[in-house]
Amino acid sequence: MSGSVLIWRSSMLPASETFVRAQGLALTAWQPTFGGAVKVESPVAADSDLIVFPETSVGRRALLALKLTGRSALLRATLRRLSPDLVHAHFAGDGWMISADAAESRIPLIVTVHGYDVTRLPRESGPRGVRYRHHLRTVFARASLILAVSSYIRDKTIELGADPAKVRVHHTGVALDPAPPAALAEKRWDLLFVGRFVEKKGVDDLLTAAAQVPGKPRMLLIGGGPLEEPMRQRAAELGLDATFLGPQDPSVVRRSMAESRIFVSPSKTAADGDSEGLPTTILEAASHGLPTVSTMHSGIPEAVRHDETGLLGPEGDPGALAADLRRLLADPALCDAMGERARAYVAEHFDLARQTAELEKIYDSVARPR
Repeated sequence: MSGSVLIWRSSMLPASETFVRAQGLALTAWQPTFGGAVKVESPVAADSDLIVFPETSVGRRALLALKLTGRSALLRATLRRLSPDLVHAHFAGDGWMISADAAESRIPLIVTVHGYDVTRLPRESGPRGVRYRHHLRTVFARASLILAVSSYIRDKTIELGADPAKVRVHHTGVALDPAPPAALAEKRWDLLFVGRFVEKKGVDDLLTAAAQVPGKPRMLLIGGGPLEEPMRQRAAELGLDATFLGPQDPSVVRRSMAESRIFVSPSKTAADGDSEGLPTTILEAASHGLPTVSTMHSGIPEAVRHDETGLLGPEGDPGALAADLRRLLADPALCDAMGERARAYVAEHFDLARQTAELEKIYDSVARPR
């Protein structure tokens, strides 16, 4: 079977969400349309994206009405004009925004939950938290299927009231190059971090740990966010050899991975409960033949096999993180061997082409009959 699918992200598309675009473009039997409520200026946004609400006073009022009521005549008209066989929404809140109009248009809905949408946001207090939890229950009921990016996120989704029969784990996967480019590039960086500068990413722990590693490892940090400037200042205070590039195009990220020895992802649960799902950057780094030093957090143990494809320690523990970094930096042969096994593991379990073929089977099982 084949068909058309509207891939929905209300903000189309933040720089940190390359996985949404990559998954849609990897479809072969199904024809994707990328759509959102508003456009986000970022390296992964595209002029071809369908934006429902224009940047006008009328468009802004219509969008506000959608956020308040969960319904929009403009969105409903767009769905009927496109007439997709399926809507695939990323993140639970975005799924709720389109769920009523999709149901009224008799279009099946799949929602992928990723992390903060079922960890941090449901914990909010006051009317906002009550409203969000109500929206969760509503979209869980309306969705034909809920995809979780890791087993941990699946469990969290069920705890929040989703029907277990509707929730399944589906790993997004990453594209694999024919040959590992990491083996061909000159190594400019000892440690690489790629991600948003927010509490759950653990950049503070990384900087503290790096200060405990002899020889000042050369670090490259890519990404932006509210903690970027404080982390720059912290690195300077610690006298680290750290280069901050800010948000970058995916091509720069790929080149930086090829030029690095170790990928570091010291994720942890933030004070407000925000947790990872399964960071795609770990899979991308492994596809380049890099071992990962990370933590036993959320779905990360599904992507990193401790002592085989990388090293995992307790979250929020800079001392343990420093010990793992010292171990790999002191043993290049071990580092290379883990990187080779990491690439093989990702090729077997997280290949984007294979995972997207599985996703298309899921689409076939849910789509409305022609």
